[in-house]
Amino acid sequence: MTDSDAAKLDTSVPHSARVWNYWLGGKDNFPVDRAVGDDFANLYPDITVVARHSRAFLKRAVTFLVQERGIRQFLDIGTGMPTAENTHQVAQAAAADSRIVYVDNDPLVLVHARALLTSTSEGKTDYVDANLHEPAEIIRAARGTLNFDEPVCLILMNILGHVPDLDQAVSIVRQLLAELPPGSYFLTADGTNVIDGPAFEEAIGVWNANAPLSYHLRHPDQLSRFLEGLEVLEPGLVPCSKWRPAADAAGENLREVDEFGAVARKP
Repeated sequence: MTDSDAAKLDTSVPHSARVWNYWLGGKDNFPVDRAVGDDFANLYPDITVVARHSRAFLKRAVTFLVQERGIRQFLDIGTGMPTAENTHQVAQAAAADSRIVYVDNDPLVLVHARALLTSTSEGKTDYVDANLHEPAEIIRAARGTLNFDEPVCLILMNILGHVPDLDQAVSIVRQLLAELPPGSYFLTADGTNVIDGPAFEEAIGVWNANAPLSYHLRHPDQLSRFLEGLEVLEPGLVPCSKWRPAADAAGENLREVDEFGAVARKP
């Protein structure tokens, strides 16, 4: 870790990427992250189920886009802590020449990304230290790795909920999509409040009281605003567990969770 990275790393407050890593069973977190993660899970035990379904949805969607739609470029904003089956691993397993740009602005994520987000020799993986609220800077930096004359898949997973104002979140999505060529895709998912609303809302209240970056659950009708003007692929905006599940999925693997996801194409 550079002196600059260390100066920005604050282990006295929880960080969403590190808490999410904890819920997924990772080791890249601190006592403060585990404490808030445990308090959250005590109120909403299904958060670990949500986390697993979120990661499984990402894997299925990326694999589909590579194998069925020929996408070879991914812009993944709000990367979070590298764990298993990251975007580049899934994409490059399906097509070794896939190119991925990760974007985050947490110094610990940056350190781990530089060390762990390696690429196949045929493809490329890069990391951009930037903020979601600076879409122009994200696109500028991503052009060093991605060819914006060819389709790109924009990934925004569990990050738009950190933007309190829905109109502002929609504006950020519009600005990013505007820079992508026709035939590009948008892959997104965020927390909702329609299945286990009261319990999830109470747990989110614990998070917002302890973390510097608040999170806001949204109704699927609100999340659908991110998809306006796009061609939404079947089955639409649905609980992540319901988005094109494996043919042999059953029981817990098909259980509805309070995170809705979708994949859409820019016409």
